[in-house]
Amino acid sequence: MQPTSTAAKPLRLAAVIGVLGVVYGDIGTSPLYALQTCLGYFPASQLARADVLGLLSQMFWALIITVTLKYVTFVMRADNKGEGGILALTALAQRAAATPRTRLVLGLLGIIGAGLFFGDGMITPAISVLSAISGLQVVWPSLSNTLVEAASILVITVLFMAQKHGTARVGAAFGPVMVVWFLSIALLGTAQILKDPQIFAAINPYFAFSFMARHKLSAFIILGAVVLTVTGAEALYADMSHFGRKPIRLSWSWFVLPALLLNYFGQGALVLANPAAAANPFFIIAPAWAQIPLVVLSTMATIIASQAVISGAYSMARQCVQLGLFPRMEIRHTSATEEGQIYVPQINWLLAAGVILLVLTFQTSNNLAWAYGIAVTGTFICTNILAMFVYRRVFAWSVPLTALVFGAFLVVDLAFFGANLLKFLQGGWVPLGLGLLVAVVMTTWQRGRALIYARWTQDSLPLSSFITRLPNSRVLRCRGTSVFLTGNLDYVPGALLHNLKHNQVLHERVLFVRVNTLDIPAAPPEARALIHEAAEKIYQITLNFGFMESPNVPRALAELPGLTFDPMTTSYFLGRESIVPAGVSKLKFIRRWLFLYLARNAIPATEFFQIPADRVVELGVRIAI
Repeated sequence: MQPTSTAAKPLRLAAVIGVLGVVYGDIGTSPLYALQTCLGYFPASQLARADVLGLLSQMFWALIITVTLKYVTFVMRADNKGEGGILALTALAQRAAATPRTRLVLGLLGIIGAGLFFGDGMITPAISVLSAISGLQVVWPSLSNTLVEAASILVITVLFMAQKHGTARVGAAFGPVMVVWFLSIALLGTAQILKDPQIFAAINPYFAFSFMARHKLSAFIILGAVVLTVTGAEALYADMSHFGRKPIRLSWSWFVLPALLLNYFGQGALVLANPAAAANPFFIIAPAWAQIPLVVLSTMATIIASQAVISGAYSMARQCVQLGLFPRMEIRHTSATEEGQIYVPQINWLLAAGVILLVLTFQTSNNLAWAYGIAVTGTFICTNILAMFVYRRVFAWSVPLTALVFGAFLVVDLAFFGANLLKFLQGGWVPLGLGLLVAVVMTTWQRGRALIYARWTQDSLPLSSFITRLPNSRVLRCRGTSVFLTGNLDYVPGALLHNLKHNQVLHERVLFVRVNTLDIPAAPPEARALIHEAAEKIYQITLNFGFMESPNVPRALAELPGLTFDPMTTSYFLGRESIVPAGVSKLKFIRRWLFLYLARNAIPATEFFQIPADRVVELGVRIAI
């Protein structure tokens, strides 16, 4: 089987510029803090040329191996109907799994990776904005850390408050700003490289291995800072559906990667000429007259980087809801033309609170570096294992070839991850804790819904029995259409039984509707609905939606072929679940409490499925778990 491919898209300059604004904001702002963090392990008086070359060599090969080879060359080929990201990759891998146990393991990997992604979504705005604002201390050395924190929190607060208005207007400026950003950092680096062209010797991997041989354990620890060079690599894969592979690959190879390398090597040349510059080489590399404009430009670039991660968190949350990993959440569409532009209030304010708390707790970007590294490298490992499975089972690679290619990537990922684990107590616990919390929420919600479904199936009446008894019953039929949402079309929904018990009436046309989420981003039109007439004017309907779609049940029913549907004579009957703890529960106390809390705070099905409130009849259903 050959790799799936995204739809061919003509390469346009606008697409390439758009890629710079959406995809490369995170990795593009890494020069603000990556080399500075690495140099922080060496006193300025003891900084040798071989050490600077060794660090630059490790950063160069990290970009080549992790980004260029792993993500751009291999992982981006493993798309799920054009969609990227760890949950899309998980769905693709699970589809090829041979056993339920394998599907479970792959699903857990995806859940862990998604949890770490949400941790990354909190850390990226904190570390990026702090790094940009700290450039003011180069201009005004007397500026205190407290004022830098206050200014950073102000920028972050405004950023999150603006989310509800959508990103359509601001997004149009993202690409051009990032073009200016990459050109600026490339020019600043080039100006310094011209003073010491021999800095390019760092491309030789000898310097990386020599550095590790000299410093041994210290060199391994410093790998935890080197990984900051490749933060944001996952975005290349996650945002693939917006632009296609070609613009992302070309912009990386011919523009972004050269700009990053020129800046990193320029910072290295500056530090060799002036070891004191190691305190903040990114801003010191600029002439005095350009430092304040550079701070402004850096702040704009970090806002763009933060915006990309925040938008990614919204998309990830929607995928989790659709896949049954999160409870239903309010999802607002902020654009009338772009499906992907959404705003999720609950996620927005949770992220905002987390980012501000991180700024107040860690205070500087250097302190946050270890927390950032674990989030990034943990996601790298999960993606690598899932991609290895896809290449073996979907693309039919041989075992030796798969082990050789992805085994090599895994060794690099594990080295980065292990180096960051050594600083667990200094901040590395943050993303692991966040990832664990999100994973517990996902698995608890998934397990709780499975228990409710099992209890409902146990207590429900088979639809075949109901249809057999219906002609002999005294139930009155009234004009119009009734729609009953159900999780299983083979059983009678509790809302229908309650309606018959209390009102003793049934509409002349009855639709049992099941909403199904596919393991592809969007359901094709021909697969949107499956219709079966179980009895005269009684229909079983399955509506299929992709995990990137927001289900609109009334619109899908109106588009059903061969079935007349009048929205004005249609009533929707839903069971409002009242979940209570059972005497003997299969959920432990804490997880049961968590599930009940999540269930109480989930938005109603009517809102999630976009059903008009004035056409809904809700009937209470009590379920004990």
